[in-house]
Amino acid sequence: MSGAANESETKWTWSLRIIPGAVLRAQVRTTLTYRFHPRLSAGIEYNPKGETATARVGPLVNFLVMTETDKRPALMVGTSSDRIGTRDGQSFYATLSKNLKRETGLPVAPYAGVAYSTFQDRLLGLGGLNVQFTRNFSGLAMFDGVHVHPLLFYNYKRSQFLFILVKGRIPGAGYNITF
Repeated sequence: MSGAANESETKWTWSLRIIPGAVLRAQVRTTLTYRFHPRLSAGIEYNPKGETATARVGPLVNFLVMTETDKRPALMVGTSSDRIGTRDGQSFYATLSKNLKRETGLPVAPYAGVAYSTFQDRLLGLGGLNVQFTRNFSGLAMFDGVHVHPLLFYNYKRSQFLFILVKGRIPGAGYNITF
């Protein structure tokens, strides 16, 4: 999770994630987003195996309300499909994140927040920890309010490859490209 505005020249991001053992909606997910402003991106999510129209297609929005400073965390709000383990629903969230490398000497960036799950009709606490192992390789332990999902990322130029263990046991993979 980045607490800085995205000043890159690339505006579009396309992604594909495959998790064969997950609920139908989450087994195949593709997204296309456009960055309208360094702090605002929006797009569409398509889950071809979703069992209802709302499970198949939904909006994606991320807005960086406050950028991170030396003394203050970043604040991000947005919406996407509900948790990986749900067969339908939308999630609306707000998270605070802070890169703590300067304070700790370690390449870590925790985040915490809250999400409203329309599938469960309740608020869920969120959290996670991003660790930057090398310039191109990082890991994320993500708590979605119900389960922990470890992820590994490898960045190469405009591409990002990911490996996920849903609930710590169901393997999946993904690919993102910016253009």
